[in-house]
Amino acid sequence: MRQAMAQARVGDDVYGEDPTVRELEALAAAMTGKEAALFVASGTMGNLVAILAHAGRGDEAIVGADAHTYLYEAGGMATLGGIFPRVLPTDEQGRMDVAAVETAVSPDDAHFPRTRLILVENSYGSKGGYPLPPDYFAGIRAVADQHGLAVHMDGARLFNAAVAQNIPAATITQHVDSVTFCLSKGLCAPVGSVLCGSQEFIDRAHRVRKVVGGGMRQAGVLAAAGLVALREMVERLADDHRRAQTLAQGLAQIPGVIVQPEQVKTNMVFFGLDDTMAITAVDIADALQERANVWVGPNSLRSFRAVTHYWIGDQEVAIFLDALREILAEA
Repeated sequence: MRQAMAQARVGDDVYGEDPTVRELEALAAAMTGKEAALFVASGTMGNLVAILAHAGRGDEAIVGADAHTYLYEAGGMATLGGIFPRVLPTDEQGRMDVAAVETAVSPDDAHFPRTRLILVENSYGSKGGYPLPPDYFAGIRAVADQHGLAVHMDGARLFNAAVAQNIPAATITQHVDSVTFCLSKGLCAPVGSVLCGSQEFIDRAHRVRKVVGGGMRQAGVLAAAGLVALREMVERLADDHRRAQTLAQGLAQIPGVIVQPEQVKTNMVFFGLDDTMAITAVDIADALQERANVWVGPNSLRSFRAVTHYWIGDQEVAIFLDALREILAEA
């Protein structure tokens, strides 16, 4: 990636003149089955630009109660767009009930905001990175079509979801109007995301990107890494998934640890401590760093999220399991 970045052909992307950015956008659009794409600085920017391009002030977006766009993006849709989130519960995999989504669509009445948008996610980060199947999104699409709504997917780890189900990404994204996916995370690029949709939608999104400060000049030095990510890093995501399952199975053998290996389908492992453990998750995370240079994110006082990626091999998984076993045995 660094070599590709150093050798990238560049131009002024604000004027649409960066050939490497154009190449990346064309590839991303093709891989998601969309007409066009827009290179953005981050997944949060991509989601925000999409939401603001689909809906306006006083409009309503239906969204899961633990969706990333609702919980972890600084309230951008409300702060910058004046868009009201209509929040629905999700199940153990991150799915909103399709019948509840339809019921949540506001009637054509001046007392209510106008429902314009349904926000979905895949893989679902708050539910262990679960890869949601295409038929769920087909059901959401049917509701959207019935009521004239747009559907945007936060696909930060879209390709994890596709690889886990052994299907092309476009099989999932055919049911949504727009999708954002990250070139970083499992795809290993240092920065960047891509927003994909129809040409008309991307034209609107391009203006919104400018408003939120997303216009970049010689951005080809970043897009070059994204091209490597899409061409060389997608299929290897299966290695991350395999190692996450190895990690989950190993955690299940450690006394005091609560984990559900059957829920681990991509590269995330959520696990916690049972009532016999007096030590906190923060203390364990600190001890792992000090003892074995292992970095893991405490999710609460008694739970964690561990994520496998390109730089985590079989040896690193074993080091983590051994260090955690020793720390808990001493607690």
